[in-house]
Amino acid sequence: MAVLKEALLEQCQLFVDERLKKLQKTIHDIQESLLSETKSSAGDKHETGRAMLQLEREKTGKQLAEVQKLNEMLNKIDLTITGEHIRLGSIVYTSQANYFIAISTGLLSVSNEQFFAIAPNTPIGKLLLGKKVNDDIFFNGKQIKITSIH
Repeated sequence: MAVLKEALLEQCQLFVDERLKKLQKTIHDIQESLLSETKSSAGDKHETGRAMLQLEREKTGKQLAEVQKLNEMLNKIDLTITGEHIRLGSIVYTSQANYFIAISTGLLSVSNEQFFAIAPNTPIGKLLLGKKVNDDIFFNGKQIKITSIH
């Protein structure tokens, strides 16, 4: 089971790394555009273009902070801890789907098994946290039984 957890965590880390690379490229492109805006002609058009780039840089900065939070969350996962209650880093098998409690990345596939990587603060994550095997949760009008936790 440790190998499965490692593989799921690695896929989550790749997701974060990919988002980080895209944001770094965007930041680089904005910096380049700001430099070229500085060199272009003055006037209202120049000021508008510069203001738009500054707004884009702020937005990208906020997205970068979000990615850093995701990275921090992944760093908190201790793969060696197991227990009977669902917590950060748990693999959860239910009557409906399989979950990896980490960050929200969507559907992950490892060894022909599919898992939804979800954050603990998502609606279903909040319902699952602290539960144990044979507990039931109710989500979207459906009763879901927890069949296994690793």
